[in-house]
Amino acid sequence: MSAEEKDELEGTEQPFVSHLVELRDRLIRALIAVGVVFGALCLWPGPGGLYDLLAAPLVSTLPVGATLIATNVISPFVVPLKITLMAAFLIALPVVLWQVWAFVAPGLYSHEKKLVLPLVVSSTLLFFVGVAFCYFFVFGQVFKFIQSFAPKSITAAPDIEAYLSFVLTMFIAFGTAFEVPIVVIVLARMGLVSIEKLKAFRGYFIVLAFIIAAVITPPDVVSQLALAVPMCLLYELGIWAAQVFIKHTQAPDADAESKTSAS
Repeated sequence: MSAEEKDELEGTEQPFVSHLVELRDRLIRALIAVGVVFGALCLWPGPGGLYDLLAAPLVSTLPVGATLIATNVISPFVVPLKITLMAAFLIALPVVLWQVWAFVAPGLYSHEKKLVLPLVVSSTLLFFVGVAFCYFFVFGQVFKFIQSFAPKSITAAPDIEAYLSFVLTMFIAFGTAFEVPIVVIVLARMGLVSIEKLKAFRGYFIVLAFIIAAVITPPDVVSQLALAVPMCLLYELGIWAAQVFIKHTQAPDADAESKTSAS
């Protein structure tokens, strides 16, 4: 192998290796952030306190004296730890996303940065809003509705693992459903669907939203309406935001062409 060929190989290999090293460092920083928050949550309020907080909407609707039960021997230990880890990841999510952004941003053009960063921030905030809406509003209404239909001869004693699975499913469902504006913006910005077609699809989306709510949520009217109605409102918000977003995130060439065509 000649000296020139060796230099060429070294020149192409070094950036790749440096990118891998940077990726490793940023992954370690993200894991450290999650670990630090996890340790802090273990100290206060503790795994048990977090589980009590998560179970509060259900416990408040149970009959007097009724509690959640654990059918597995290790569930009282494992389930609170899972909740603590989940909470640590959510709290540290801004740091994790910042590490991802810092790794990707140097390879983007200025107009691409204007496109990606707002989407990352807004999608994160919308996911948190969806989870908060589910916890503070939906859970209380759904559990009251379900308990109102329970016969007096039945004593409700939900299993803690089943409750955790239900909570995670609902959090993911509502967090994902609140991403509707982001999906609409991305589809419009990439040119896959025009604003006019999105407006024409409005009626079909309402039907689709109620179908999705019926499939994902428990078979009760309250949770289905609580998911479908916000999705329809967020779809309208997405159409409005897409028009603003497209206007402010066009590439320089696209701006020049639009001005030329306008003139």
